[in-house]
Amino acid sequence: QVQLVESGGGLVQAGGSLRLSCVASASIFTLNGMGWYRQAPGKQRELVAVFSSTGSTTYADSVKGRFTISRDNAKNTMYLQMNSLKPEDTAVYYCRADRSYRVYWGQGTQVTVSS
Repeated sequence: QVQLVESGGGLVQAGGSLRLSCVASASIFTLNGMGWYRQAPGKQRELVAVFSSTGSTTYADSVKGRFTISRDNAKNTMYLQMNSLKPEDTAVYYCRADRSYRVYWGQGTQVTVSS
């Protein structure tokens, strides 16, 4: 089992910044992949930014140049730095981890961007 706990969400004005954190109960080195997803009201959950098992990163086109995914292996923590936020970034942001063909999700953290 891998437990994931997100934090860092909140209310911010357009153009502002937030940093999300996701702490994993297992060593990041044991995970096959890890990343951030989001779900806006009435929409499907979508990929925001992810690490592959090799450490390479993938970003959604809508966040490229504005969001940065990073991790601190010693702290088993992954981050999402979000800059130049837009109202369309409003969503619940989820941390996801893959290990041994199982998928684990955090409880989500709300990000609201006002115009």
